[in-house]
Amino acid sequence: MQNRDKLYINGQWVTPSGRNTIDVINSSTEEVMATIPDGDENDAAAAVAAARAAFDAWSATPPAARADYLRKIHEGLKARSQELAEVIAGEVGMPVKLSAAIQVGSPVANFGYYAKLANEFEWEEVAGNSRVVREPVGVVVCITPWNYPLHQIAAKVAAAMAAGCTIVLKPSEVAPLNAFVLAEVIDAAGVPAGVFNLVSGTGPVLGEALVRHPDVDMVSFTGSTRAGKRISEVAAATVKRVALELGGKSASVILDDADLAAAVKGTVNACFLNSGQTCSAHTRMLVPESRYEEAAKIAAEVASKFTVGDPFGGTAKLGPLVSEAQRERVRSYIRKGMEEGAELLCGGPDAPADLPKGYYVQPTVFGRVKPDSTIAQEEIFGPVLSIITYKDEDEAVRIANGTLYGLAGGVWAGSDERAQQVARRLRTGQVDINGGTFNLFAPFGGYKQSGRGREMGKYGMEEFLEYKSLQFKPGAPVLSEKAPY
Repeated sequence: MQNRDKLYINGQWVTPSGRNTIDVINSSTEEVMATIPDGDENDAAAAVAAARAAFDAWSATPPAARADYLRKIHEGLKARSQELAEVIAGEVGMPVKLSAAIQVGSPVANFGYYAKLANEFEWEEVAGNSRVVREPVGVVVCITPWNYPLHQIAAKVAAAMAAGCTIVLKPSEVAPLNAFVLAEVIDAAGVPAGVFNLVSGTGPVLGEALVRHPDVDMVSFTGSTRAGKRISEVAAATVKRVALELGGKSASVILDDADLAAAVKGTVNACFLNSGQTCSAHTRMLVPESRYEEAAKIAAEVASKFTVGDPFGGTAKLGPLVSEAQRERVRSYIRKGMEEGAELLCGGPDAPADLPKGYYVQPTVFGRVKPDSTIAQEEIFGPVLSIITYKDEDEAVRIANGTLYGLAGGVWAGSDERAQQVARRLRTGQVDINGGTFNLFAPFGGYKQSGRGREMGKYGMEEFLEYKSLQFKPGAPVLSEKAPY
């Protein structure tokens, strides 16, 4: 068992202000796998003070030098990839082989990408008689979730460091151990003291203290819509910039000329990834009424092949959910779907018969789900797919857009051209065309109550930058000079 008893503040591992600790639970054994400090307002203040003191020097550090540090972090994480994959498999429950590729592969790649981008980015441009410069926003608090813990940390921390910001990271207390490994890697890379700080604790205490702190310039948060609303309220008192990546209820729209077998299989895969614990999961599958019976049969067959079991066992496609609370939440939604009259095609609320221990849920598919029903409107965050029928393309678009969310989605059609036409009508931040794959370099974020702002690629780094306009007399020689970097 790992016992983490220190926080990383101002380039040192320091004893936290209080003595309380938080247990980290192994999702497949239900046993304590580690403890971490339960940080408080004093720890928040110390971390923010360190980040503030480090900001002037770090923001003035040339992008090429910042890139060198990011490259070292990239190599350090790469060297510890297997360790991280196993840690996250224990914390979150994703099978370790998938964890290595997805939970660790993408954050390692992100640090490498932002090292490259820092060198290539256009930090200045000329507009008329003005030189427009891009500067770091300042001290950034990053509050991250448990479902893709290191990926979400890297999307924020790597981009913010490349931009020249200093950072206080508060990872989810449910899956925090990977963040402590990252802090060790950052320390070994020689990143200047105060540029990156790690504090652990709960949202209502530590998180709120960080968000309300007057020396914090920006909060970047990924998590529930409810928590995002609270962060917006608290941050408004000091007019902080707030970037939010929140919930989703994404629709996979299968048009009447699509390859139905491929579309249904692709949708089930997009719904069940990480045991459904994915904010952009395609949890609503929209099919033409005339093709419902065929689609329902295929979906049930595909779902039945998602074996559930020990994430370290080597054969399971789905591991457990992250916690007992999450398991009970998902089971309650499955029961709600049955109560509201949806057709249960496979799965159900009962635990898998051969898995008495661990936070496991059966992969579940509902058919003939009403568009306004609970399971079609609310984010479940588990392996539960709702099949909804429609009469024509316009109704499909109305149903797809008919939730509070707008994070992701998919369109399947006989041609990419037709799929793209429908995709342009969806009010959502990302749409997969005929099974298009996730792109680390494209912007990720939502419309409506799925949040505001974007992560990933150059768009993610721009979130951490401010514009400044320097006005000169027309024709001044300085307007033709190159940027100093």
